[in-house]
Amino acid sequence: MRLLIVEDDEILGEALHRHATKQGHGVDLVTTGDSANDILKHTAYDLVVLDLNLPGLSGDRVLQNLRSRKTNTPVLILTARDQIYDRIQLLDLGADDYLTKTFDFGELEARSRALLRRSQGQADNTI
Repeated sequence: MRLLIVEDDEILGEALHRHATKQGHGVDLVTTGDSANDILKHTAYDLVVLDLNLPGLSGDRVLQNLRSRKTNTPVLILTARDQIYDRIQLLDLGADDYLTKTFDFGELEARSRALLRRSQGQADNTI
């Protein structure tokens, strides 16, 4: 699986990158919304893990731009925003799932697997 992690917190970004790499995934890590927007124009990913509060272009805008290009790549929002309004707004913008910080890596992995199963049309929980 090929992942794009968009996270401006250096420590968290590196932890996510390290963890996904240990799981055998190909991972790219970017720290700004502008970088994420640029790379998503030219590179296909199986899953995008997207923070919202980013330098430059916000995560909301990155998501809007991705969906305006008719890209169906699953997007998992990973953010400190925990208000129900934020969840509703982002799901309506095209996010596929939403996980608030702090989180458990096991839950992140399970949500990622579920998104990948759905995007590939699989009902089985084995990848």
